[in-house]
Amino acid sequence: MDIIWAPWRMAYIDGVDVEPERVEVGEGADADCFICQSVFDKSHDRERFVVCRTELTVTMLNKFPYNNGHLLIAPCIHTGNLGELCEAVQLQILREIDRWVKTLEYLMKPDGFNIGLNLGRSAGAGLPGHLHWHIVPRWNGDTNFTTTISSTKVIPQSLNALWETLNATVNNRKN
Repeated sequence: MDIIWAPWRMAYIDGVDVEPERVEVGEGADADCFICQSVFDKSHDRERFVVCRTELTVTMLNKFPYNNGHLLIAPCIHTGNLGELCEAVQLQILREIDRWVKTLEYLMKPDGFNIGLNLGRSAGAGLPGHLHWHIVPRWNGDTNFTTTISSTKVIPQSLNALWETLNATVNNRKN
């Protein structure tokens, strides 16, 4: 019998808040929003799996990934409305999506990607108040009998190991 080890999923299953202590957020932000918490508190980047920041965006690992390497890219401003993003933020989001697709292609060699935005709760947005784009690396055959028969997804790398790899890549680009 094979054992599937994905300990980070238990917090999701139990509904336990695994976020670091909440911090004060800036004007217009939502103190209960995990993305706003990540934007305003740089001291817990590892615990929140933040891998990159720009002046206008934040990129982090999805704590409950659909696949290995699943990233979230969000604007720093708290909004669930596309029309509230200025052109500079829209452009920066697209640049970050392109940057991270290239980074994941280099590091993980996926065969493709799912990239998207769930706009509104009825569209699947788990956090409808703060826009965020998903980048999900895909490999040929990454849907197998385990997913089909038991509704179970096997993710082969821990979030900590992936954060270390991506963080090292970001730091190397700065040098």
